[in-house]
Amino acid sequence: MSSSTPAAFPVARLVLEDGTVYRGRGFGARADRTGEVVFNTSMAGYQEILTDPSYTGQIVTMTYPLIGNYGVNAADAESQKPQVEGFVVRELSAMRSNFRSDDDLSGYLDKAGIPGIDNVDTRALTRKLRSSGVMRGILASSEASGRLSDADLVDKARTSPKMEGWNLATKVSCKQGYQWKDGFLSGFDHNQSGDRSVAADRGPRLKVTCIDFGVKTNILRCLVETGADVTVLPSSSTAADVLATRPDGVFLSNGPGDPAAVTGAPEMIRGIAGKAPLFGICLGHQLMGLAFGGRTFKLKFGHRGANQPVFEIKKQKVEITSQNHGFAVDPESLGGAVEVTHINLNDKTVEGLSHKEFPAFSVQYHPEASPGPHDSYYLFGRFREMILAHRK
Repeated sequence: MSSSTPAAFPVARLVLEDGTVYRGRGFGARADRTGEVVFNTSMAGYQEILTDPSYTGQIVTMTYPLIGNYGVNAADAESQKPQVEGFVVRELSAMRSNFRSDDDLSGYLDKAGIPGIDNVDTRALTRKLRSSGVMRGILASSEASGRLSDADLVDKARTSPKMEGWNLATKVSCKQGYQWKDGFLSGFDHNQSGDRSVAADRGPRLKVTCIDFGVKTNILRCLVETGADVTVLPSSSTAADVLATRPDGVFLSNGPGDPAAVTGAPEMIRGIAGKAPLFGICLGHQLMGLAFGGRTFKLKFGHRGANQPVFEIKKQKVEITSQNHGFAVDPESLGGAVEVTHINLNDKTVEGLSHKEFPAFSVQYHPEASPGPHDSYYLFGRFREMILAHRK
């Protein structure tokens, strides 16, 4: 049973920069946080969403109406702490029923200093964000904000930072390099499809260097499961820093914010291209597009959910993918050296790239999140095969 008492929840407000005000019950921390208000269509996985560093700077709205019913547990976290600025749900479950649970959602957010709000019409909020586009907002539940007018909070929302031009990778990246050794932790993590083609017991060990722009824990586990010894470096690393680790392959991680604001990363990628195979996911994919001459642009409301259909052009195959991004690569900006390998079937945006000369590829979605549940796991095997081919 949850340790939080709904009767003790304070009044909270979610206020958007266009002046819209949503009132509800506060949970989690009694605090005020600003951020870009976005929505996620996943039916489950709220703890993975909360702890994904790519959500830094964002107040996340869940479209599924009942959230918190299975609690939270340490094993499912994608980073060391919740990363969102705030959390918006229709109904917070007063009970948690799951033998793996070791805390309730409200208490978990309270310890992290992050406010939440429920009793919000999340369908109406989502329709607004789809129609008008994502916008800045403030989630206010502190005692001090209770003395502020709606107009005061609108002003705070309007003066909060915009996502465009914001290099958030520096905020969530590690400050110094480290080694990662953990693979999958339990039967809940393992590939149940019977495909062990990327397992550590198939062939030689590999040395993979991961550039941390906000990497998710399960990506590192998946790399270990390919048979890799993983070194993680900060987002500020140069090509010389990366090549000094003598990698067999280099992985470019996911992360938050505007890819065009991550200064130095495209130059670093160009300095590695041809010297070691490259694999990028999400922000890493966008940075690869920038490195090879492309441009990125901000989507109206982004792709955030575990049910996004992606089409692989060469294999004529559809994958159900997990996604979390607000920017995309402009296909018209890409030169002849790069080809588009995957497209989003909902809006035809770019979901995958491959370099025609160098061993380098990337995807916009998250194969480690296993929504299909194994539709995209092959990409880690593809990275391993690319490394082995490059070794020869």
